[in-house]
Amino acid sequence: MSDTVLRIEGLEKSFGELEVLKGIDLEIRKGEVVCIIGSSGSGKSTLLRCINLLEEADAGHIWFDGQDLMDLQVDLNALRQKIGMVFQSFNLFNNKNVIDNCTLAPMTVRKISKAQAEEAAVRNLTTVGLADFIYADSTRLSGGQKQRVAIARALCMEPEIMLFDEPTSALDPEIVGEVLDVMKALAAEGMTMVVVTHEMAFAKEVSDRVVFMDQGVILEQGDPNEIFTNPKNDRTREFLSRYLEDKQI
Repeated sequence: MSDTVLRIEGLEKSFGELEVLKGIDLEIRKGEVVCIIGSSGSGKSTLLRCINLLEEADAGHIWFDGQDLMDLQVDLNALRQKIGMVFQSFNLFNNKNVIDNCTLAPMTVRKISKAQAEEAAVRNLTTVGLADFIYADSTRLSGGQKQRVAIARALCMEPEIMLFDEPTSALDPEIVGEVLDVMKALAAEGMTMVVVTHEMAFAKEVSDRVVFMDQGVILEQGDPNEIFTNPKNDRTREFLSRYLEDKQI
């Protein structure tokens, strides 16, 4: 498909004798929000880390921008610049203030000027609601603020796709909403997003497609309303029954 941003074929990954990904096939289209759900240990985060090459897959193909990331001849650094990643634990540089966290990668990797990098940082920090914290000490921020800085930092690289690995799991429940609101706004603006999450309400409301993983395979995927109200797979039904108020699914 011409609008396919990312295509994964037969992806496999093991850690020792433990098979974590067992032949994953998945396509992500431009502007699509795909939420990946499933129990801990189902392979969700490992899949994201393989997409961003933080883990090296054992077999399969990851096509991005028409190039196979598994091809040794590909300029991986150039392609990785276009793949934004937001981690559950923020991964900010504690020795740098907020704006310096956002300008470091654009200046060193994209080779843009400090003025250009700071202009983009201010714009993206304002977008995530942190205009008043641009020069703040990053260690003094709340968890929700740190995660919003992490999102702004990723946006400063002008990615074609954003990967979110459980972006709210390390946050106190009362501040989860502020991060989800930023993600909803990004989705509304057309950002292509792949989100590993346990936030079922977010997955149902915001995603274009829900993917359910279990024991290293994709058991079911489809329209969120269909997945949440009429799952076809017994394992999907069992998983969702723990999270949904309506148990009659």
